[in-house]
Amino acid sequence: HIKGVKRHDIVQGALKILENIDHRGAVGADKLMGDGAGILSQIPDQLYREEMANQGVELPPAGEYGVGMIFLPKEHASRLACEQEMERAIKAEGQVLLGWRDVPVNRDMPMSPTVQEKEPILRQVFIGRGTDVIVQDALERKLYVIRKTASAAIQNLKLKHSKEYYVPSMSSRTVVYKGLLLADQVGVYYKDLSDERCVSAIGLVHQRFSTNTFPEWPLAHPYRYVAHNGEINTVRGNYNWMLAREGVMASPVLGEDLQKLYPISFAGQSDTATFDNCLELLTMAGYPISQAVMMMIPEPWEQHEAMDERRRAFYEYHAAMIEPWDGPASIVFTDGRQIGATLDRNGLRPSRYCITDDDLVILASEAGVLPVPDSKIVRKWRLQPGKMLLIDLEQGRMIEDEELKANVVNTKPYKQWIENLRIKLDEVEIPADFKAPAAKAELSLLDRQQAFGFTQEDIKFLLTPMAEKGEEGIGSMGNDSPLAVLSDKNKPLYNYFRQMFAQVTNPPIDPIREAIVMSLVSFVGPKPNLLDINQVNPPMRLELQQPVLDFEGMAKLRDIEKHTHGKFKSATIDITYPLSWGKQGVEAKLASLCAHAVDEIKGGANILIISDRGMSATQVAIPALLALSAIHQHLVREGLRTTAGLVVETGTAREVHHFAVLAGYGAEAVHPYLAMETLVDIFGREGAPISVDKAIYHYVKAIGKGLSKIMSKMGVSTYMSYCGAQLFEAVGLNSDTVDKYFTGTASRVEGIGVFEIAEETIRNHEAAFSDDPVL
Repeated sequence: HIKGVKRHDIVQGALKILENIDHRGAVGADKLMGDGAGILSQIPDQLYREEMANQGVELPPAGEYGVGMIFLPKEHASRLACEQEMERAIKAEGQVLLGWRDVPVNRDMPMSPTVQEKEPILRQVFIGRGTDVIVQDALERKLYVIRKTASAAIQNLKLKHSKEYYVPSMSSRTVVYKGLLLADQVGVYYKDLSDERCVSAIGLVHQRFSTNTFPEWPLAHPYRYVAHNGEINTVRGNYNWMLAREGVMASPVLGEDLQKLYPISFAGQSDTATFDNCLELLTMAGYPISQAVMMMIPEPWEQHEAMDERRRAFYEYHAAMIEPWDGPASIVFTDGRQIGATLDRNGLRPSRYCITDDDLVILASEAGVLPVPDSKIVRKWRLQPGKMLLIDLEQGRMIEDEELKANVVNTKPYKQWIENLRIKLDEVEIPADFKAPAAKAELSLLDRQQAFGFTQEDIKFLLTPMAEKGEEGIGSMGNDSPLAVLSDKNKPLYNYFRQMFAQVTNPPIDPIREAIVMSLVSFVGPKPNLLDINQVNPPMRLELQQPVLDFEGMAKLRDIEKHTHGKFKSATIDITYPLSWGKQGVEAKLASLCAHAVDEIKGGANILIISDRGMSATQVAIPALLALSAIHQHLVREGLRTTAGLVVETGTAREVHHFAVLAGYGAEAVHPYLAMETLVDIFGREGAPISVDKAIYHYVKAIGKGLSKIMSKMGVSTYMSYCGAQLFEAVGLNSDTVDKYFTGTASRVEGIGVFEIAEETIRNHEAAFSDDPVL
């Protein structure tokens, strides 16, 4: 209700909508088991006040107490343990425990035995504000801290039943009733909802169709802030980056309490749960909820010429702070004072709304979810891609996209900031001592091509067509070569990784015709503090238009310190080791590389160049992917990953898939020097069809096109969200190696380990430097 009037029929109407969209949710072979459904509403103060008075507890005025809805294990002792931890957390934060209430549920309605077995005990905890809390926002933050600390403490008890503990909501404004129920069961199961005293100005409902996780009680929608239809394809990367930021975040609003909130998300949650955790953190740290959503799901600003300059500056400013959460999504969000909805940049999910003459707004994934006579409808419309709609219950009005975003982008001088902070690599001068690579190096080109496993096919069918036409060569033959792990040829490590595809019914993005939403922009270097709402001394940012560097780009990066007066400092990490150490040397060398990376960062470097140029007849190179991923994962664990950028300079990368895998494991830019030198060799001869510069330009363009194509198969449209997202599955690597160096990658088939990978590299290396001339 726009004016914020609380009525019981709004709750009933919301439940009616839920029943009418039950074709959107999933029901298994067991007709009584769905994927979960629920409703989020404002706290029905009168209902709780009278119910608690029956127990002899008098609640403070509305807004001065919080309600926690809690799922508890059925097993008696575990339940007590959970309740005690919760009470301990309340006391630790200096708030007052007012009392517990059993949530009245209807256990007689027909339920599936599988659901009944998982059904938790439902209780509500009432928390009054302590003496140190004056405003409601401060109480919300305290409740947030209580919930996070109690949850972490309970998970640390490692009880068999501790997974059954979950807090659907804990707030002084909203409450969530949800469960593994069918759409028409929610209103029956929870008796509170059919009570006349259950009033609210908002009703947020959703029935889940789970795609990436199994249906569970805690995973039903809505979450604490959002309900979401769609799929966030980049969730793996977003989760990794959130984890990486935990080491360096600081918040003027949360202050000391920030440390108590980690981990922000647990592994193994669904994509929406992770999204919700992040949105909640941003809101609690002082961002308005609409701005937080704009930061997480930005409009496509990179290619958009017509966008207002200030709005564009806003998106560009925040782009370096947080990577987009990308994928088809229609998201409805609320903090109890405002309720809004937004659509992803592609608009791949429907969202329609109508407004009635008595100030009701009804928004759902289709029209006609609630029967309203036509005479009462004032306006019908839909949400458009990247657009947002917000209803402010305190102001009592609906704010459209244009006004809403203008308000946000004009609060601070983003345009001025971005001009002061941004350095584009294209605009950096080329260092004076730069020379294009000469054809005669001390190691012959052929030896190096062999050492890095180039084949004649690579040169003839992959590199040459890319350089001549600016796109990948097209072939009609299937790929019938055996899996890399079974092949008797030495395959590059990249071939052990398979790209993953989006799992749900997504219309695939067309990277050619929908080029406006695709973006290959990449930021190299330290990332700003995400929770810094006052923008105190943010770091400079180095922006690349696309992630493939040519010789000049690489020279600029090496020399970046001079150009930026020491704001950026690059350091090279050599990933080669003496051949005489044999394959056993690789493990120790990887460990020392990780330590070396940490030392460089502590010594002030903020761009690390991982390079195998040191390869020679006596030095063998570790596969660039292995070294990159080992360093990336190590820095994430040490909490240093967001303080430096990783750039890979390698002879191994030549086809598009190689660049995609490097990106997926954290490379912000790649310089494929050997592929480019090969092009110099081919097109530098007399009578070549095009010049060398043009060939390299075409090659870079072809890789860019190929990357867009691969990202769009996964439903991702920006390089920044793809970077570090690990959207690959390992085939033929054993789980020890994957866990240690490629943490979090799925590996369904066992296979070789790190020593065998090194052995393959050494075989190539020995073949190259023996007297055998065959390529």
